[in-house]
Amino acid sequence: MRILILSSLSMLAFACNSLLCRVALTQTGIDAASFASTRLISGAAVLWLIVRLRRGPQAKGGGDWWSAGALFAYAATFSYAYVSLSTATGALLLFGAVQASMIGYGLWAGERLRRLQLVGLALAIGGLAGLLSPGLSAPPVAGAVLMISAGVAWGVYSLRGRGAGDPLASTAGNFLRTVPLCLALSVATLGSAQRDGAGLLYGIASGAVASGLGYIIWYAALPALKATSAAIMQLSVPVLAALGGVALLNEPLTLRFALSAAAILGGIALVVLQKKAAAAAASGK
Repeated sequence: MRILILSSLSMLAFACNSLLCRVALTQTGIDAASFASTRLISGAAVLWLIVRLRRGPQAKGGGDWWSAGALFAYAATFSYAYVSLSTATGALLLFGAVQASMIGYGLWAGERLRRLQLVGLALAIGGLAGLLSPGLSAPPVAGAVLMISAGVAWGVYSLRGRGAGDPLASTAGNFLRTVPLCLALSVATLGSAQRDGAGLLYGIASGAVASGLGYIIWYAALPALKATSAAIMQLSVPVLAALGGVALLNEPLTLRFALSAAAILGGIALVVLQKKAAAAAASGK
């Protein structure tokens, strides 16, 4: 029950990132660059503080600049994408792009997909194509490209973090390394920057709570979860974000989105489950 509660809270926190960003950019005056910088800097502060409290003032940081660069690219493109995308569409595109980049890396590294995995991959690609195909309810092209880029950047970040001995310290170190990148972005966008008190509070909530504390809760639950359970649980994030957008922001939930979401999430679930089955079969030989 403890693991279920922790896992559910972390998934809810990750879904809230989409909601907080969308609310900030549509209902306050803050600009996308300022929101992204506020999110990363506040997340860095909370994670650094937690690491110091848990491991003392001599605690060593982790992470590296390449991972920090991927994290920064994700946060920046994520914020700019939500200028034009709905909460649900953005979350679905992000999740689909993350999983596609990780599956693509596996194929490049020599993994082979089983027949049902190929069916799942085709289903997910078909769902994505259906979501992005021209029509009245199609998402804006620029926003979609930005969110897919954010998903690829997050996929790269996730792949680089595999096998980290201390994931919390690595995450804290990567967030800290984004601070100078955030300052550079703020200087570059100084002419178009828009400060807004409510928007800054949403950015702090996204970074300090939904990101910082969300990762801490997730890493507390992760050791007790099987890899497949963790992957399947993450399928709930775009669903929770979509429900939040409908309930809190009055965003429409179209039939097109529902069908695309079912195809994308169902296809990814099929790939993940079959990968687990293949691994179990291989270990039994």
